Amino acid sequence: MFRQYKLRDYDFKLILYVVALSVIGVLAVGSAKSDLMDRQFIGMCAGIAAMLLLSFIDYSLILYFYWFLYIGNILLLLSVTFFGLNIGGAQRWVNILGIQFQPSETAKILLILFYAQFIMKYREKLNTVRFLGVSLFLLAIPLLLVYLQPDLSTSIMIVIIFCTMTFVAGLSYKIVTGVLAISVPSVIIFFVLALQPEQSIIKGYQAQRILAWLQPEKYADSTAYQQLNSITAIGSGQLWGKGLNNNVIASVKNGNFISEPQTDFIYAVIGEELGFAGAFAVIALVILIALECLLIARSAKDLAGSIIACGVAALIGFQSFMNMAVATGLLPNTGIPFPFVSYGLTSLVSLYIAIGIVLNIRLQAKKY
Repeated sequence: MFRQYKLRDYDFKLILYVVALSVIGVLAVGSAKSDLMDRQFIGMCAGIAAMLLLSFIDYSLILYFYWFLYIGNILLLLSVTFFGLNIGGAQRWVNILGIQFQPSETAKILLILFYAQFIMKYREKLNTVRFLGVSLFLLAIPLLLVYLQPDLSTSIMIVIIFCTMTFVAGLSYKIVTGVLAISVPSVIIFFVLALQPEQSIIKGYQAQRILAWLQPEKYADSTAYQQLNSITAIGSGQLWGKGLNNNVIASVKNGNFISEPQTDFIYAVIGEELGFAGAFAVIALVILIALECLLIARSAKDLAGSIIACGVAALIGFQSFMNMAVATGLLPNTGIPFPFVSYGLTSLVSLYIAIGIVLNIRLQAKKY
């Protein structure tokens, strides 16, 4: 289970980047909702402990139980359906033994681990119709359970992660081209149909968010209110920001013009209070974390290690982009947390667990 590793092979840079981003997150959460700062800090400490422990456990041993990971993931998502807590109109949380957590966040990590082993085991059949059909069927089950919570943004992230992992594994460019040729027009048609009156493809509030994104001035006092205030907050921070925990009257955050600033719009808090410098620092740390994961993927001892590291890079990189794009009005409001920054102990600890596994992949890297 535990192997002998050399300290010089430990990726301290990745740990530094992740902890630095988490510290910014703790400070930003504390400024957004002061009573949540201690919990976020405790979550960071618990995550670091889990990361360090898992970094010394052979990831191949974890992947040996890949079917148990998949089945456990399905059971957790099903528990939301039958025993979930409804908070803010969404049923995404469960309470087990007094611990409340969000299975859709752990689902992303568990699916990365499952598909890493599943793809490696059947890599010779990767470009066959049968393998892709089975893979998509296995993906459809957790994807549907997450979507029905409802959680469209996490569903999109799961699809992005799956596509990234199959591409890294060696998916044929002919298949990639064919999928793009079908999916791009399909997405356009989907949006056109979804915005039609009395449509049943997506829920009403989801369609309204898309309309508010396309015509923000028309929905300035309703659906587009949060995003427009977020953009104002980021712009008002200028170069150095107004300072964390400031009492500036002209602050968008202090005026409560953004709801849930500690989660979906945490980037607006960073932009307003730490300015361009702080916002850029966050982007730089996300890029460095993703690049470090990709470098580890290149030197992994096997395909499963490469897939895991690339999957984690895709999760952190794309999800960070989606959160920032929502806060700056580049995408419709999707309600997705910023990795390591937004408040949410399930997301935070799950991401640290993923980084711990990536660190173990680095410890077992091929020597050139």
